[in-house]
Amino acid sequence: MANGLSTRADELRDARHPVFSERKVRLGTFGTNVSGGCAMSTVDGVFDGSWDAGLSLARLADDMDFEAIVPVGRWRGFGGETNFNGEQQEPYAWAAGVGAATEKAGVFVTSHVPTVHPLFAAKQLTTIDHISHGRAALNIVAGWNSDEMAMFGIEQRPHDERYDVAQEWVDVMIKLWEHDGPIDFQGKYFDLKKAEISPGPVQRPRPVLMNAGGSGAGMHFGARNCDVIFVQPGLGEQPIEEVKAKIDTFKKLARDEYGREILVWTLAYVVQEDTETEARRFLDHYVQEKGDWTGAENLVRSMGIGDNQSIPAEVMEAMKYHFIAGWSGRPIVGTSEIVAEKLIELADIGADGVLLSWPRYLEDMAKFQEQTLPLLVEAGAR
Repeated sequence: MANGLSTRADELRDARHPVFSERKVRLGTFGTNVSGGCAMSTVDGVFDGSWDAGLSLARLADDMDFEAIVPVGRWRGFGGETNFNGEQQEPYAWAAGVGAATEKAGVFVTSHVPTVHPLFAAKQLTTIDHISHGRAALNIVAGWNSDEMAMFGIEQRPHDERYDVAQEWVDVMIKLWEHDGPIDFQGKYFDLKKAEISPGPVQRPRPVLMNAGGSGAGMHFGARNCDVIFVQPGLGEQPIEEVKAKIDTFKKLARDEYGREILVWTLAYVVQEDTETEARRFLDHYVQEKGDWTGAENLVRSMGIGDNQSIPAEVMEAMKYHFIAGWSGRPIVGTSEIVAEKLIELADIGADGVLLSWPRYLEDMAKFQEQTLPLLVEAGAR
């Protein structure tokens, strides 16, 4: 213990996992394994979700020294005009391929706890860790989409109990990763006898863990177990102080309740044009004119919020708007200079990294590489 806090963060820095780089602005991509990426739109150039296109994006992220490449865990689309995320590359297999084709970025798997036994999950992630030479990471999802769980014949458990299951799931994997030879584990949800994996992971004592739970149970799960926490930045362009408060709250919880230092990342979508007026015009075009509003309605209903009568109509419409624009990330809209300034602003308030998406992923990400990345380097942020 250092200053009364866990040295896990120091271990990861010493191990040089990409998410613990020394850069001020750490960056990653999100959703490059599913059709649409993060944009629910019929606009020309929207990401098709194919392996080849996703591989191009992974290599582009790697060329820019991004710290993270994070897939979505998805098994079915959301209907509507685009059937958003209706075509998917399965995250474990996808991450293995990405890990073999890249050299620097942290390669994440997004895994729903109820769909994978922890012994199998631990073995798969260990294999990906070897393929990527120690760059694997696991984004743990307790399982929120009832329609997807039904595809597996799984009845959705009550909300907080999902995190009880997830806790045992993680406990099993950590025990497997940290022990040589067979282990026994007997809990309420899992019972393993003489289970083992060999070889162990490249990362010692275990690979990087990430979680995005925003409820009380989810926040405690992440603060107790994970190295990286992913927080939703809020709705739209809310005051930056409110985003800072969310980040500070999570870090304080981990420090005060569990004696741990964690990284807190957030999500943003980038709309970059030559002028801010052009950028906002294009945002309105691909959301208002080309957006899949039926798909957005289906999405919020699947989250259990579409029929919530306590949410004002204007707030619900804004929620759908930002889901269409970029999975409800924080809008970063304007010129390359504005985009760079906004990313530095997020780092200044304590965001340890930002997962990015673009409406026309391939075209817009290449523009970011050409025009925005040099500004971040010049500012000393990359």
